[in-house]
Amino acid sequence: MDALPRRLWQALGSGMKLRLGGSVALITVVGLAGGLSRLQAQVPAEDARNTYVPNTDTHFTMPVYRTLAEWESRKAHLRKQILAAAGLLPMPEKTALHPVIFGRVQREGYSIEKVYIESLPGYYLCGNLYRPLGRTGKRPGVLLTQGHWSYGRLENQQLASAPTLGASLAMQGYVAFSYDMVGYNDMIQTPHSFGSPREQMWSFGPLGLQLWNSIRALDFLEALEDVDPTKIGMTGASGGGSQTFLLTAVDDRVRCSAPVNMVSAYMQGGDSCENAPGLRFNTSNLEIAAMMAPRPMLLVSATGDWTSHVPAEEFPAIRKIYELYGQAGAIANVHVDAPHNYNKESRAAVYKFFAEHILGHGEKDTFEEKEIEVENLQDMLVFHGRSLPSGALNYDQVFEKWKETGAGWITGANDAETLRETLRYTLGVEWPSEVKTKIEGQQIFLSRPVREDRIPGLWLPGGPAAALVIDPRGAEAARKSARVQDLIKAGRSVLLIDCFQTGSAVAPRDRSHHFFTTFNRTDDANRVQDILTALAFLASRKPGALELFGTDEASIWCLFAAAIAPLDVSVHAETGWFRGSDSDYLHSFFVPGIERAGGVQAAQWLAGQKKIQKVQ
Repeated sequence: MDALPRRLWQALGSGMKLRLGGSVALITVVGLAGGLSRLQAQVPAEDARNTYVPNTDTHFTMPVYRTLAEWESRKAHLRKQILAAAGLLPMPEKTALHPVIFGRVQREGYSIEKVYIESLPGYYLCGNLYRPLGRTGKRPGVLLTQGHWSYGRLENQQLASAPTLGASLAMQGYVAFSYDMVGYNDMIQTPHSFGSPREQMWSFGPLGLQLWNSIRALDFLEALEDVDPTKIGMTGASGGGSQTFLLTAVDDRVRCSAPVNMVSAYMQGGDSCENAPGLRFNTSNLEIAAMMAPRPMLLVSATGDWTSHVPAEEFPAIRKIYELYGQAGAIANVHVDAPHNYNKESRAAVYKFFAEHILGHGEKDTFEEKEIEVENLQDMLVFHGRSLPSGALNYDQVFEKWKETGAGWITGANDAETLRETLRYTLGVEWPSEVKTKIEGQQIFLSRPVREDRIPGLWLPGGPAAALVIDPRGAEAARKSARVQDLIKAGRSVLLIDCFQTGSAVAPRDRSHHFFTTFNRTDDANRVQDILTALAFLASRKPGALELFGTDEASIWCLFAAAIAPLDVSVHAETGWFRGSDSDYLHSFFVPGIERAGGVQAAQWLAGQKKIQKVQ
């Protein structure tokens, strides 16, 4: 049987799901009354976590969702996954923005002002505010995000002109806020690319900081006296397109959007501001962009970049999500014959779409873009010729402020489920609803349907009381231990597993791709998952009390698994050697975001709620 039919039959027997090229397609099972037990027992010959290693250039396929309820459940999951990857789960406290607006200049039909706000205390988000002249009352607002153009929000060339976009929107009656990418133009407190392994422990990187800046930019825009907060649009190209669909995925206040030249099944983003660890576990930009539904969205694509397939592939796939809401007409695509761009033709498409869905104009109404008087670059900059405000943070201080903000929620948290959920999303683990098994004598293999992982181990059945023993050297090493021998003599049922990349589970895994952890869980996160899968197997076989034993480094894996598992587990894990320092995490439990999620202290507290017998 070749690989595809085998995976098909495995899917049929394991709950009607099929994984193909990183996507999940739902299929209906009819007339398979016989042979299901045999099919369900199949376990893949290889662990998919080693053989399928997606990256930013993998060709992804949009999963098929049959019902709106199914999609809404998935959407809620993805929202928390995005926020966790950004270091924003749960959402930090919003501090005062202290907006400063100054340097107003008036041109024909519009004005331009300079703006800076404190997105974090002592950290300043900067931009330009374009306002219409000769208009009264509240006006629609538009957030303008930037791609990786050389001049950022001040780029002015044929393929992209941010000042022309802002001025043109103002002349149409919008209040447009064009703000900087992290590390561009006035954003000099941090570089654009950062996120060392140590910083990753706190989810400190350009994607998270940039998404937080977008949330605060929206707070600023909707609070302006001349802006109607019920009529907010957002658009940006390239990296600005990524910022657009990331914000709309997690913030419903954006009512209409136009991500330009970025929504693609073939390329997920080439910069660190688009690729935080954990962002695309089992997903892609197709699903993230689709989270805009049912709000109106225009996909602008081009013949000369990675969006060249959008009319035939990405647009129809995302439109199916809109169809679930009965809103197929709320999404549109305009395909431009050009290289990567936000050129005049692309801008015209956005003007028309926004006019229809925000201003309420007819489909035939058009706006003829005028050639504007482009300001001198230095005259548009916020901090040209002036110092940062007193108390502005340097780079190291911004990192410390991020850590302080992230840790603040933990010190006041008394909600076990919030802590558990944050750890679960950060690790990217799940409690499997089903575990496939293959048993040959004392050998056992476990697997989760659809995920197609493969966990080898030893199954030593005995009495109703069950124990799971984890040794970092693998199952065979565990079997030789005095602890396991004592458990067997006591008549216990004992399960020993080779956690991911330990014992017989050691296998080649391609880690060479840039942004590896954006798409793939770390070894330590996978080990926690394997323990959860093994516990789920034991719970289905031995409904009595479960005991979990971990030695050496495996004690930390066991602690986190026990903290996350939705049942009482008596865990024996000698964790005194692990003090929770940055060095401990980097060398013994590398999971990006783990310190932002509460780390070992949160796991110990949660495990304590489960009446752990021994945690040292």
